[in-house]
Amino acid sequence: MRSIWNGSISFGLVTIPVALYPATRREELSFKLLRKSDLSPVNYKRVAHADGKEVPWDDIVKGYEYEKGKFVVLRDEDFKRVDLEAAAQTIDIMDFVEVEQINPMYFQKPYYLEPQKGGDKAYALLREALRDSGKLGIAKVVIRTREHLAGVKAQGNALILEIMHFGDELVDADDVKTPKSGQARPREVEMAKKLIDGMTTDWKPDKYEDEYKTQLMTMIEEKIKHPNEKHAVSRTSPKPSNVIDLMSVLEESLSHTKGSRAKASPPKAKTKVKMTKFKTKKAA
Repeated sequence: MRSIWNGSISFGLVTIPVALYPATRREELSFKLLRKSDLSPVNYKRVAHADGKEVPWDDIVKGYEYEKGKFVVLRDEDFKRVDLEAAAQTIDIMDFVEVEQINPMYFQKPYYLEPQKGGDKAYALLREALRDSGKLGIAKVVIRTREHLAGVKAQGNALILEIMHFGDELVDADDVKTPKSGQARPREVEMAKKLIDGMTTDWKPDKYEDEYKTQLMTMIEEKIKHPNEKHAVSRTSPKPSNVIDLMSVLEESLSHTKGSRAKASPPKAKTKVKMTKFKTKKAA
C-alpha cells in the first residue's frame, strides 16, 4: 500500500518522521453511461452555458461566485500565495484534550501514521503518552493543498490521524426540527430501555455488511450469466406506518427480542461462566 502523504508530527520540540496511510477502504461500484441503442460509452463534455460550445482544458480557469452570475478568477499563483506552508509537511499538534470532550460528529476520516527512518523511538513515546493519558492531540495538517483540522490518537500499537470537521462545518442541532423533551411517557421510556438492554451485545464490526452492494453484485453476476432473462428485485424493507400505540409496539418488540435471545442462548451452566468472565473483564 502506497502512502498518500509524507512528513512529520511535531509537538513541542519533538519531531517524528511519518507516512500517512488510509485506514478505511470503500469500494464503490463504478458505472459508465451508455447509449441505449448500441451500448456505446457516453463521454462527459465540458460545455459552456453561454453558447453550448465545448471548452478545451487550456481555456478553463477556476472562479469563485461572490454574487449570482458574478465571479472572481483564481489562478495557480493565487493558490500558491495561500499555500499555508504546505511545503513544511508537518502535522503540527497545537493542544492536547481529553478524548471524551470531543463530540464524535467532529471526526471524519481516519488514517494510519507509520514511523519513517529514525522515528521509531519518538513515535512509541507519543503513542504511549497519549494512551496512558487518555488524551488526543489537536493538530492542523495540509493534505493535497487543503488544510484540515485533525486529531492524533493512540490505537493499539499505532498512531491514528483522524481528519476532523472545523467548528463552522457542523450544522447546529437547533436548525433541525426535533420534538421537545418530555413528550415520551415515563412508562414508554422504561420499556424502550428494556428493549435496548435486550438488544445490547458486544461490538463486532464484521457482523455488519453492505447488503445493497452485495445484492447489486449478485444481480450483475446473474445478468452476465443470463443476459436475456428478466431479473426480479426482491424488496424486504417493511413499509413505513403511523405508530399510534407505542406501548403495544414496544411490548411486541420486547417479546420478539426475548424469544430470539432465548433461542440463541447456550445451556445455563455455560451462560453463568460467560457472564462471570464478562463481569471480571469489565471490572478490570
